[in-house]
Amino acid sequence: MMRTGPLNLIADVAGLTVGNAEDHRLKSGVTAIVCDPPATAAVQVLGGAPGTRETDLLDPHNTVQTVDALVLSGGSAFGLDAASGAQAALREMGRGFAVGPHRIPIVPTAILFDLINGGDKDWGRYPPYRELGFEAVRRAGPSFATGTAGAGTGALTATVKGGLGSASTVLPSGITIGALVAVNALGSATVGDSRHFWSAPFELDGEFGALGLPHPLPADAADIRIKFRDRQSAAANTTIAVIATDAVLTKAEAKRLAIAAHDGFSRALWPAHTPLDGDLIFALATGASGKTPTLEDFIDLGAVAASTMARAIARGVHDAAPAENDLMPCWSQLR
Repeated sequence: MMRTGPLNLIADVAGLTVGNAEDHRLKSGVTAIVCDPPATAAVQVLGGAPGTRETDLLDPHNTVQTVDALVLSGGSAFGLDAASGAQAALREMGRGFAVGPHRIPIVPTAILFDLINGGDKDWGRYPPYRELGFEAVRRAGPSFATGTAGAGTGALTATVKGGLGSASTVLPSGITIGALVAVNALGSATVGDSRHFWSAPFELDGEFGALGLPHPLPADAADIRIKFRDRQSAAANTTIAVIATDAVLTKAEAKRLAIAAHDGFSRALWPAHTPLDGDLIFALATGASGKTPTLEDFIDLGAVAASTMARAIARGVHDAAPAENDLMPCWSQLR
C-alpha cells in the first residue's frame, strides 16, 4: 500500500528544503529547492519550447555530480536571472563546488512563460527575478505554500488557473519519492468541462477533492483544449517540475527517474509535451535513506515517480487562489 509522507510535500525527502518568493502585482515568482548536502541530479526535457540554465552539466557523462539547489521561475527568459540571486544566497552560506579557494554554487534553473496573465510587467530596466531568487533560497524550509505561490503564482492552464503543486509517497521499501511542479500547461488538468482531475486514479487521502473520475466520461472528455485562442498567446506555457527521492542513485539512474516522471505529465494533463510547452523535469537523489534500489525496485520507483507527479499537478491546480486581474477562474470557483 502507498501512503503519503508526513507533509505530503517534496520536503518529505530528507535533505531537501523549499522556499518561495513572489510578487502578486507582477503575478509571478520563484521557487528554490535547496539540497543539503548537495544531491545527485539529472534532467529530462520533453517539451518543444524549454528555457533553462546549467542543464548541460547534468548529463551523466559530465564532471559535476551534484547540485546545491534547483530553481523554478516565472518570467520566461527574464526569469533565468533568478539563478543568479539563488547563487548569491548560497555563496553567502558558504555553499558551492570547490575550485581552489573559490566556491561556485551549482544551480540548474528552468523557467515558464507567465508574461500574459494580467500582471503588471512594467518593472523598469531590470526584471525582479534575481532578488526573488535570493529570497526564495533564504526562505527555504520543510514547509511551504502551494497553489498561487512561488513559480506557480501566475500560472494558467487551458481551463483554469494553474499553480505550484507538491506531493510525496512512501514506498513499502521505505524509500520516499517527492514531486514539486509549477503547472502552466497549454492543455488542461481537468476532464472536459468538469471539475474532475485526470490524475484522479492516483489520488491519496482526498488531497485534491476526492471527486474521482466522472462516470460516465463526458462526451467532451477527449476534446483538445488549449490555452487562449490566438497563436501568439497560445505560446504562453510550460510545466516545470522536480522529482526527488532519498534513494541512492547514480546520475544515469536519476536521468531514468526524470524520464519515468514525465509519464505523470501525460496522466495529469491533456495534451502534454506539445511544441508550445517547455515541459521539463529535474531529478534529485539525496541518498539519505542509504537504500540502493535493485532493478526490480527501480520499476516501482519509476511508476511511483509518475503517480506522485500526477498528484502534484492536480494539487497545484486545486490549491490555486483567486487574485486581482485574473484572466481565468480558479478550480475552486468551478461549479
